[in-house]
Amino acid sequence: MTSLKQKTSQTMKPATAAKKLGIYLAAAPTDFQEGVVSREELSALQTEPPQWLQDLRQNGPHPRPVVAAKLGVSISGLARGGVTEALTTEQIEAIKAENPLWLQHERANQVDVRKETVRIKEKQEKEAAAKAAKEAKAAQTR
Repeated sequence: MTSLKQKTSQTMKPATAAKKLGIYLAAAPTDFQEGVVSREELSALQTEPPQWLQDLRQNGPHPRPVVAAKLGVSISGLARGGVTEALTTEQIEAIKAENPLWLQHERANQVDVRKETVRIKEKQEKEAAAKAAKEAKAAQTR
C-alpha cells in the first residue's frame, strides 16, 4: 500500500540563503531577511537575480568571505588586519589601492599556505602511488 504524500518544498533560513548567494544579510531587503526561502526560490535567485541582488553583489556591502576573496587573503587574515565589518566594493578597492602592510603580509601568508597545500597534496599522491606499486608487486609474486 502506497500513500500519496504531498511533496513539501524544503526551506531555509534567510541567513543560509544569504550565505549561498554570497551576500550580506543585513543589506538585503527586509522581506528577504524576515521570510523563509525555498530551494526553488533560491534557484530562481541564482539563475535570474533581481536588481537588488545584482546591486548587492556588485557594490556590497559584502560578507567577510567575499571581502577576503576580493583582497586575496583568508578570513582570519582579515581579522588580524582589523577588518571585522562587511565592506563595500568601494572600500575594498580603497584598501587595495592603499596596500597597507597587513594586507601585504596576509597576501604573502596566503601564497605560502597555498604552496604548502600543493606540497602536501603532491606528497600524499606520491605516497599513494608508491603504496599502490608495492601492493601490485606483492600481488604479482603471489
